[in-house]
Amino acid sequence: MARYDVIIIGGAIVGSSIAYYLREEGFSGSIALIERDPQFTHSATTLSCASIRQQFSIAENIRLSQFTLGLFRRLKQEFGEEADIGFRENGYLILAGESGLPILKQNHAAQVAEGTDIVLEDAQALSRRFAWLSTEGISAGAFGRSGEGWFDAHALLMLFRKTLRSRQVDFIHQTVTGIERAGDRVSAVMLDNGERLEAGTIFNAAGPSAGMVAAMAGLFLPVEPRKRSVFVFEARDRFADMPLMVDPSGIYVRPEGSVYITGGAEMEEGEQAADPADFDPDWPLFEEVIWPVLATRVPAFEAIKPTRAWAGHYDYNTLDQNAVIGPHPRLSNFIFANGFSGHGLQQAPAVGKALAELIVHGGYRSIDCSAFSYARIAENRPFRELNVI
Repeated sequence: MARYDVIIIGGAIVGSSIAYYLREEGFSGSIALIERDPQFTHSATTLSCASIRQQFSIAENIRLSQFTLGLFRRLKQEFGEEADIGFRENGYLILAGESGLPILKQNHAAQVAEGTDIVLEDAQALSRRFAWLSTEGISAGAFGRSGEGWFDAHALLMLFRKTLRSRQVDFIHQTVTGIERAGDRVSAVMLDNGERLEAGTIFNAAGPSAGMVAAMAGLFLPVEPRKRSVFVFEARDRFADMPLMVDPSGIYVRPEGSVYITGGAEMEEGEQAADPADFDPDWPLFEEVIWPVLATRVPAFEAIKPTRAWAGHYDYNTLDQNAVIGPHPRLSNFIFANGFSGHGLQQAPAVGKALAELIVHGGYRSIDCSAFSYARIAENRPFRELNVI
């Protein structure tokens, strides 16, 4: 029977970031990073669209992404001269019709207050900026001139994990099947190979499975998997200046090398938790919902050729589509890093840094994550992010 000072359940980008920053902050205790899918075949990290934005509705989310942006800016300094995640800083363009304009303006004001380089432009200005764009039904759009774009998620994850291999972190490739409690503390995890690992502190970084992991400790966490399909298509025209564009319908599109990727057609109202084993893309969404929107918004996309698709799972927080970060109020050595609802990849380094500071120094220093605490879950008090993509 082994014992670890810290056990992290989930070894993708959130769990790896926690382990990395624990060492960065000087934590010298033993760390186990448990991951059931060591190839990350079904990981939310590697199946995401791998983008980063500052266009959120609340300051705390903007600050989390700004921390990660800063990491991207100093990537070689942090991980070595060979570090490269292919960051394409083409921006986000979030469009709104007349009904969505007040919220777009409100969000933009919050973003400007945090020092972002995002401009709010009316339909005429957008038409001048992006010649390929049809502004039919559009009142305005918010465009990130810098500090937003997309990158290689697998490359970023591997930078963290490669570094951790030299920092005395044990990688355990098993599935957690149970969590033991002793009074007001969690004390151990059980693995599917029958092994029992005693723990000083347990981090829940289990992504879409976070709700089930919390339940093993007898805790309620309103996080469940929600399937999201991503479609790849070819088009005759290539627009080098295209940002990640989000239509008022919620459908998005962006270039990816010589092709384009698109998605966002799922309807959240009435949506149920996904089957954890279901990774089949919903092709009818593309044919019936996405393509007509693309053809309206970008006339050149009337003639396109779909080529392939994949599906992944969001770790969806049903309370407010926002992260849950920090210790449980009664089980203080059980710590949440869950429920990012689609923006966990871009915020993981910041959350790892914040939680490492909490453990090592007894409080948040770089980024105050108090607003994301579990207290609001216990009180059924939403802290809602309006700009969920």
